[in-house]
Amino acid sequence: MVCIQEEKIDVQEILNSVIVPEAGGVDVFIGTTRNHSRGENVLALSYEAYVPMALELLRGIEKELHLRWNVHKVSIVHRIGDVPVTEASVVIAVSADHRAEAFSACRYAIDTLKKDVPIWKKERFENGEVWAENAEAKLAEKK
Repeated sequence: MVCIQEEKIDVQEILNSVIVPEAGGVDVFIGTTRNHSRGENVLALSYEAYVPMALELLRGIEKELHLRWNVHKVSIVHRIGDVPVTEASVVIAVSADHRAEAFSACRYAIDTLKKDVPIWKKERFENGEVWAENAEAKLAEKK
């Protein structure tokens, strides 16, 4: 399952979508809105995307996971619009025979998504808002 949606993400539904009897390991990454950034209180995050290209690239990530690792199922769901504090903006779930493959594939998926997929994040504070540059993706690039 690859999806970009405006609705709240149902984490259990995504988890259920990757669980299969032959999988011995399931890894899930959940990116949530935290209540602080840049020394200020965050009210919410707001995401925008170039949806056609973003979906194409997310499907490419899904295919690459199947080529590079022995994974069974992959789900990548990203939310757009306003995401309040504590709610999920992205959920990635991967099932595989063993945990190492599930962990590696899931890590690769989120790092690649953050680096390559045209989804932009705006942080909303009490006194304004700012487009957030993805420092985590830049760090992953250097590794």
